[in-house]
Amino acid sequence: MQVIKHKSQRVGVFIDTQNLYHSAKNLYGARVNFGAILKDAVDDRQLIRARAYVVTTEAGDEKNFFEALHKIGIEVKTKDLQIFMGGAKKADWDVGLAVDAISMAPKLDAVIIVSGDGDFVPLVEYLRTNMGCQVEAVSFGRSTSLRLKEAVDEFLDLDQDSRKYLIGSVKPTNIRRRRPPVKGEEGKE
Repeated sequence: MQVIKHKSQRVGVFIDTQNLYHSAKNLYGARVNFGAILKDAVDDRQLIRARAYVVTTEAGDEKNFFEALHKIGIEVKTKDLQIFMGGAKKADWDVGLAVDAISMAPKLDAVIIVSGDGDFVPLVEYLRTNMGCQVEAVSFGRSTSLRLKEAVDEFLDLDQDSRKYLIGSVKPTNIRRRRPPVKGEEGKE
């Protein structure tokens, strides 16, 4: 079902930066073009707020990236990378993104979650049922949870025009692995 979009719709965009970064890197060996994604996600509607959830590292190499996001109109919320004893690292913004989306929902007609993470399905259901928001998701389809795709009102699959949404050399990887031959098929190719 195609959702109805009109220019007066108030839109909020919530970007799970880590999710998109890792999808683009693993699927294509490239970086994300957040400007192109924001433009197509908003789709000439009234952008109220666009927010990216990012993680800072000890090296602090992200400064230029944060400035680039700010220049295209995306607010940046940062959190330090947590490093636990034993070397385990954690950089999770899911709860922060969900709280912001819920708290901003009364001022929005459409909430756009830029992520393929299936953990956002309860958020989608809450926003649709309790807040009356149209909920859309934007991500690379090959790395997006099927449950998330089914839960949202509309899904923008970045794989459909990946070159438009990526920066740098685009090297598509073959996610579908060749299946091992079935017994008796060896040598029949």
